[in-house]
Amino acid sequence: MRAIAVWILRFGIIEAFLIGFATVNLLTFLLSVKVTQSADKHPLPKTMLIILTLALGGIGAFLGFVMYKAKQPKCTDTPADSQHKSRKQKLVLSIGLVIAIIPLIHIAHGLTLSRIIRYIEINFTSENWPSELDGYRIAFMTDLHTISDDAMRNVAADLNERNLDLLLLGGDFSMHYAHYVGTLREIAQIRTTDGIFGVEGNHDAFFRLFPAMEQLGMIPLDNSGMHIQNGFFLAGVQDMWNRNPYIAAAVSGAYPDDFILLVSHNPDVLMRQPSAGIDLVLAGHTHRGQISFFGYPMYLLLSSISHYGTRFSYGFSYSADGVPMFVSSGLGPYYNIPRIFSRPEVVIFTMLSQ
Repeated sequence: MRAIAVWILRFGIIEAFLIGFATVNLLTFLLSVKVTQSADKHPLPKTMLIILTLALGGIGAFLGFVMYKAKQPKCTDTPADSQHKSRKQKLVLSIGLVIAIIPLIHIAHGLTLSRIIRYIEINFTSENWPSELDGYRIAFMTDLHTISDDAMRNVAADLNERNLDLLLLGGDFSMHYAHYVGTLREIAQIRTTDGIFGVEGNHDAFFRLFPAMEQLGMIPLDNSGMHIQNGFFLAGVQDMWNRNPYIAAAVSGAYPDDFILLVSHNPDVLMRQPSAGIDLVLAGHTHRGQISFFGYPMYLLLSSISHYGTRFSYGFSYSADGVPMFVSSGLGPYYNIPRIFSRPEVVIFTMLSQ
């Protein structure tokens, strides 16, 4: 089983599914032709047809019955029996079609919209935000993983048209074959007023990532923080799967009246450490479930990525202390595992005083 799983990942989950899907529907089509044309009353072929129809073969069964309905042997059943069989047949076909069409919708989304990067614009209002900084624009990118240099270059070009004041990176680059170096080089081309800052993710080797960031003029946040503008303090913590995040140390340099923005790759940290006094948290890590069911992150129910299920799947949520937190679905593809109903994104916050 492990060998099969490895092969599927290397070959591609969508590609492997489509081959299996086509095979099942071809077998179902051929069997439906045999059943509709044969006068054999043996139940085994019909039982197998029902099983295949309900096992993603609904399209093949439907085509087989429609194309060869006129060639069926003359029915010798009573009208009541014939009507009963027709209802049963339509029910099985209807259920089979629904079962087959649902994954096709997801595959179509995975091959189209789930590969198109979107830019989310959010107006964030807070009574603690300095009024003299109204309109300040902060872009947030996280979970870049195996994004190609060309794709990252296009993102950089788009962001250079959006008048950014600050760019924040939520971690999780691909460290394989030093892929992160090319990603960082493209990110470094993004123009901002106050710089580019970032934290590590669980896939990152901070002792390689942070020096590479610094060489390109970016500033790592390593359980640390600093004032970006008067009244605006930015902080970031280590990843909880790699090291020891410490929120109190990260925000220790802030003044009582500051607006404090914290970046944490893993949102679970904010359920385990005090966060009172922080005004906004930006996080990633969960990928919105990566492969979701019409947007519902069923994979997160396993609690292997987050100990809080779907609480931090996507969008705004709250820490244990009631601090607003935005969890992004991330930007890059995760190796050969497709995004399905989990579009890649860059989030841009326009900050406003209340």
